[in-house]
Amino acid sequence: MKPAVRPPDPTAAAHDRLYRSLRTQVMHGEIAPGQALTLRGLGKTFGTSMTPAREAVRRLVAEGALTLSSSGRISTPELSNERIEELASIRALLEPEMGSRALPRAHFALIDRLQAINALNAEAVVKQDAVGYIRTNLEFHRTLYLRAQAPAMLAMVETVWLQLGPTMRALYGRLRRNEPPPHHRMIIAALKAGDEPALRLALRTDVTQGLRHLTT
Repeated sequence: MKPAVRPPDPTAAAHDRLYRSLRTQVMHGEIAPGQALTLRGLGKTFGTSMTPAREAVRRLVAEGALTLSSSGRISTPELSNERIEELASIRALLEPEMGSRALPRAHFALIDRLQAINALNAEAVVKQDAVGYIRTNLEFHRTLYLRAQAPAMLAMVETVWLQLGPTMRALYGRLRRNEPPPHHRMIIAALKAGDEPALRLALRTDVTQGLRHLTT
C-alpha cells in the first residue's frame, strides 16, 4: 500500500515566495534604510494573508535584514558607522578567500560571463540606476564565488550583503557616480593572469572602498 501523499501547504508556499521576494528587494536596496513595513501591507503587496508575512519577517529579522522593535515596529536597519565597518571587515576577510578558491576554476566562459555582467553594471552607472548597480554588482561577485564551491562561506557573505543592501542604496544614491569603479576590471585581469595576490587585493579593495564613504 502506497503511503498517502500530502497535498502541498499553500501557506508554506506563500511564505517562501514572500520571503524570497522581500529578501531580494532588501539585498538590492529597493527598500530604503529605516523604512517601516507592516504585516498587513506586506500581505497586500504579495497577495497573501498575514501568517506568511509574519513567518517571512521572522526569518528576515533572524538574518539581520529587518529589525523588530519591542513595540512591534518592523523596518530595514539603519546601520551605525561601527556596524558598517564590522560588515566591511567581514567582506574583506571572506570574499578574497572565496575568490582565491574560485581561481583554479576560472575558465574562459566564466571570465566572459563576468565581463558581460560588468558591462551591465557600467550601464547602470551611466543611467544612475542605484538598484540596478547593486543588483549587477552582487551578481558579478556571486557568479565568481559560486566557482569557489564553498556554500557555507557564500551563505555568510550573502547575509552580509543582505544587511548592507538598504545602506548601499543610500550610498550610491548620494555619490551619483558617472563611471563604474575600476576594481571589477582589476578582478577580471587577475583572473585572466591567474594572479592570486592581485585577485585578493582587487577583491579586498572593491568590497571595502565604497563602504568607506558611508562612515565619512
